[in-house]
Amino acid sequence: MKVSVGQFNPGGDVADNLAVMRRLAVAAKSDGSALVLFPEESMFSVGRVPGGFTEAVDAHWTSFVRGLSMIAAEVGIAVIAGGYESSGEARPYNTLVAVDDDGRILDTYRKLHLYDAFSYQESRRIKPGDGGLVIVDIDGFKVGIMTCYDLRFPELARGLAVAGADLICVAAAWFKGDHKIEHWETLLKARAIENTCWVAAAGTSSDHCIGHSAVLDPMGLPQDFLADEAEGIATADVTHRRIDEVREFLPVLANRRLENSTTVVPAGT
Repeated sequence: MKVSVGQFNPGGDVADNLAVMRRLAVAAKSDGSALVLFPEESMFSVGRVPGGFTEAVDAHWTSFVRGLSMIAAEVGIAVIAGGYESSGEARPYNTLVAVDDDGRILDTYRKLHLYDAFSYQESRRIKPGDGGLVIVDIDGFKVGIMTCYDLRFPELARGLAVAGADLICVAAAWFKGDHKIEHWETLLKARAIENTCWVAAAGTSSDHCIGHSAVLDPMGLPQDFLADEAEGIATADVTHRRIDEVREFLPVLANRRLENSTTVVPAGT
């Protein structure tokens, strides 16, 4: 299937952001894509939403999900996008929603690893997810989903691959900073290479985030990509055949011996 990643700069208005996503979904559909992935914070940017953050989440989460379903059904394309889901507490979840091309919600993923790094503390306002791995079926492909900082934890991507994911989708708002583009590109390539699966990544483009959305094949080779464009899509043909080809000569998943063991044998025993 063809897969597109949509890059844009979410503002503080949910309706405006949905309008941009609809425009990009139409472009992805015109490219022949069956799935379009949008960034983390597609619902709205924390720093730009008017009023209280928790109150905005409570007021707009349901309408955001409904809007995604309408885009998917009307355009005829599966959609994955990030927003903030009410948790019943002061801190909401950072959640990805996966919707099929009929507008049916396939599943949601609550971000496991919160960005408490580089002098930022996401956990101050966001509640960590505890639901584990999420894989959805889209057009004959098993699609694993993760959010931004999750990319730095190789065990999450490996868990998705072992569970059968053909494609790992990463929705992100990857902050700018020294070496951050290099980290992003290196980690995307590593997750593809070490798991011999496809990786699609959609990044926010803003004054604070890098953009650099891309689709990479199981050898870590970018098939299409963006730089810091304010808005755009990148599209690639994701195939089972390429996975099979790579795993024929690079059977790392079949060759691994540690599996999920964390047992350490002391030296000298």
